[in-house]
This record gives sequence, C-alpha cells and structure tokens, in this order.
Amino acid sequence: MSTAPMGGMAGSGPAPRELRVGMVGYAFMGAAHSQAWRTVNRFFDLPVRARMAAICGRNAANVAAAAQRLGWESHATDWRELVARDDIDVIDICTPGDSHAEIATAALAAGKHVLCEKPLANTVGEARAMVDAAATARAAGVRSMCGFNYRRVPAVALMRDFVASGRLGVIRHVRAVYLQDWIVDPQFPLVWRLQKDRAGSGALGDIGAHIIDLTQYVTGQRITGVSGIAETFVTERPLPVSSRGLAATTTAGGNGGDGPAYGPVTVDDAALFVARLDGGAVATYEATRFATGHKNGMRVELNGSKGSVAFDLERLNELEYYDATGPGAEQGFTRILVTESEHPYMSAWWPPGHVIGYEHSFTHEVRDFLAAIASGQDPEPSFADALQVQLVLDAVARSAATGASWTPVEAAPVAPASTVG
Repeated sequence: MSTAPMGGMAGSGPAPRELRVGMVGYAFMGAAHSQAWRTVNRFFDLPVRARMAAICGRNAANVAAAAQRLGWESHATDWRELVARDDIDVIDICTPGDSHAEIATAALAAGKHVLCEKPLANTVGEARAMVDAAATARAAGVRSMCGFNYRRVPAVALMRDFVASGRLGVIRHVRAVYLQDWIVDPQFPLVWRLQKDRAGSGALGDIGAHIIDLTQYVTGQRITGVSGIAETFVTERPLPVSSRGLAATTTAGGNGGDGPAYGPVTVDDAALFVARLDGGAVATYEATRFATGHKNGMRVELNGSKGSVAFDLERLNELEYYDATGPGAEQGFTRILVTESEHPYMSAWWPPGHVIGYEHSFTHEVRDFLAAIASGQDPEPSFADALQVQLVLDAVARSAATGASWTPVEAAPVAPASTVG
C-alpha cells in the first residue's frame, strides 16, 4: 500500500468550498507554484477549490504583468496587504529566505494557512520562531507546510514505500548528490542566491536542503551528526546591471577601474559532508553549483541488507531497484517505470507509459496541502520537520567553518500528532 496519495481525476460530486490564495513572489518558484494552483483542481478530486486571488511583488509593472501571464485575479506590491485582506485564506511564500520568517509569522497570526518554500528560513533562530508561530496557529485550526516538492515525485514516494514495506531490509548506506553548473562562469552576476544576507547559504541550503529532506523522508531516519567541508571557488562576481553603483563594498573590474563593479560572494559554491542517521545508516552528501556539465543532477541511492534502490531526478519517472533475495543468476538492477495508475499520484494523470515532469511535483504538493486543510489534518512536511533540516544545515556549516571532525545535530522538537479540528 502506498504511503502517498494515489490521485484521482476531478469528478462531478458536490461543489467544493473555496480557498482563496495570495502568493508572494512571481519569479522561478512563483511561476512553478502558479502552474500548480491553476492545475490542481482540474486533475484531482478535492473537497476544496483553490482560487488564485492575488499575487504580490515589489515592482508594480512586473507583478502586474506576472498576474496576467500566470492567471492571478489581482496584484499588490506589499505582502502586508495580502495578509490583511479578508478575502485571502492562504499565503504562499515564494520569496528569498530572508523574508520567510516575517511573512509567515504575520500570516499565521492573521489566521491564514501558509505554504512556505524551502529552506524554511535563513537561520535556526528564524526557523524556531516560525515553528512557534505555527504551533500557536494550529490551535486555532490554521495549517502550515514547507514546500519540499521532491517528496511529491511519484518515483520518490514509491521509493519510500519500498523502504517502509521492508523490501530493502536494514538500510546501511545512503548516497545523495545534487549537482548543478549554473555559476561555473566567473562572469555570472552576483544574484541574490550568492549573498548570505538574502539566501542564508549557497549550494548547501539551496539544493543541499533538498537531499537532506529527501533522504530522511524516504528512509524514515534522521541525521544525528555530520562532518563537512564547504568551498567558494569564485569569491567576487560582477554586480547585476540594476545594482551597480548601489553597493558600498565593490571593487573595480580589473582594467583600471573602467570595468563593471564587483561584489563579494558570501555563500558556499559547494558543500560536502558525511553523516550518521539514527537508524544506523551512514551517509554521504554533496551539493554543488560547480559540477560542470550537470544541469539539475540529483541522485539518491539506498543500500540495504535485502536490496538497493536509486532515484535520479533527470530520469524522474524511473526507479532503479536491486532485489538481493532473488536467485543469484537473475540478479541485477531493474528499471521500474513509475507511470502505472497504482503508483503514487499517477491515477490523476495519463495512461501507463505516459511520463510526467518537474512541474507535477508542485501540483502534487498543493494537492496534499489542500487535502490536509480540508480534512483538518496537519500537512507534511511541517515547519517542525523543516526546522530539523535547518538544524542539519547549521551543523554542516559550523563543521565546515571550524574544521570540526564531528558535529552533532541538535534534535528538533517532535511535531504534535495531526488531529482533526
């Protein structure tokens, strides 16, 4: 039996009640989330219907264009306006990490359900404040969730099922990498993701958070200690054209002061660490934006006493499975195409063999979020779950900064059991 929703095409039952969504942010993640909100009720039979009420961004002209392009009814330039509106039920946060805590805590206090992109915050302190706000709001029936979308890839949910059903036996090894190359060029500009005050960290928090959450999710084990290293290969980058002349700490471009202004890169370009998990497994993790030739190469492999399973994001509809219990002459990795209607989420989509893509993970994410709200349940991953990922990120950063051979990961508070309310 799958541990993830099976899906189901939208039907012709009673008219669902409406949840009006206000989204903050309209760039990459804003577009992905918009596609999900537009699509979810067209393919999944849910007791609630999402209404794309408003989108928010600081640039008035750009957010107005985004509202029209992405399908939002209205737009604003101040997120506080969305939080204050009586006709908004949900706040979806798709902004850089430095604003997550302020927006989320205000929205929860105003009685809005909150979906917040990962990582939860830029610091452990901010994440704790968000967990506290979520706990207070939960008592009033207000729900919150952190958006680790890769949990919702059908092949990943099936991978979790394999572990939970015992098909791999005792998990002994975990290997996880997330490889990108989008900033290999030293002339790539100093965007917000390369600034610690905006992003919190570099590859570690941006893509490392994904593989930390994913491996803990599929194994059911938590990371208890780490030893890590981090490196920044390009320490200065040209300021974006819109930012030149605005930053105080810039240097000349190496040609007598006539070149573009440069600013310091204040985050890691790559982070690697080893870890122990509380179920006895050992693990290796690698997150880098300098893996030349890799565009979005995330791979997770689990080795157990009875078998192994591996997932590769660039082969999103597949699992590699090795069954060590079969006859020796027949053993070998098997390719499983995860497109059958009995696979997690897939009954809502296409006939077997017709693959789905990256954007579907976000549709599945908002599907689960809406279903939890409708049933009075706490959606997962909770803010407390996301805090635990934040504590791992913090331990890796401290280990890398101090050269500590081993750094324990502080235990996060256990999220309360979900209840109908």
